[in-house]
Amino acid sequence: MEVVLHVYDVTNSGSDKTNNTILQINKFFKDGIGLGGIFHSAVQVYGDEEWSFGFCEFGTGVFSCPPSKNPMYTYRERIVLGETNCSIFKVNQILRELSREWPGESYDLLSRNCNHFCDVFCERLGVPKLPGWVNRFANAGDTAMEVAGTTAMKFRQAKAEVVTASKVAYRFLAGIASNSTATTESPSSPNRGATAPRFQGAWFKNLMSIGAKPSTSEVPDDTDVMLPQQSQKSSDLLEHSPKHNL
Repeated sequence: MEVVLHVYDVTNSGSDKTNNTILQINKFFKDGIGLGGIFHSAVQVYGDEEWSFGFCEFGTGVFSCPPSKNPMYTYRERIVLGETNCSIFKVNQILRELSREWPGESYDLLSRNCNHFCDVFCERLGVPKLPGWVNRFANAGDTAMEVAGTTAMKFRQAKAEVVTASKVAYRFLAGIASNSTATTESPSSPNRGATAPRFQGAWFKNLMSIGAKPSTSEVPDDTDVMLPQQSQKSSDLLEHSPKHNL
């Protein structure tokens, strides 16, 4: 039995201006360059009905109407997809299954629309799926959203890794400062009793500004960290250098 795809321009916005814009988009992108457009589709097999899918709050979203006569859209063309070996009884069984699997509330413009339904229906009938241009815009939009979501997830992961690395660096530098102070004050140190320059802990705070601040039990915010004695020139550079947030 022959399986026919009926394609419509989507002109159900309620606005003549919007509907005309969609018609122009479809004319340019489909008729002009063969890329795609904004379309509704339905499948006809056995009898004088075409089957499609749409949104509704309750019950199945699968519905039928006379071929090429859907009043919500502007009819464009018919495409013969092939012939199915399924009997009329098998087709009815497939439609019952699809009616349960495709509730109206599950409709999604980009990922679960009428064209996706027709693809699944054709697959079960054993005929080729819809031409790529019929649903290309929705597929492109769905892919773009997926890429955006993946990018956002990777950004969050990278930010978490930066925070972790900052914490490690903070503790490492704090440990060096503590060890250096202990060495300076040890009895064997030739600089014992000398006054070591003090380095403000704000630099460590700025390092951590992009993530969670370490607990005050590790390095208090208002406590200066002692570094080994340096020349007066180096001390002046540290105390007068601008503090940058990373």
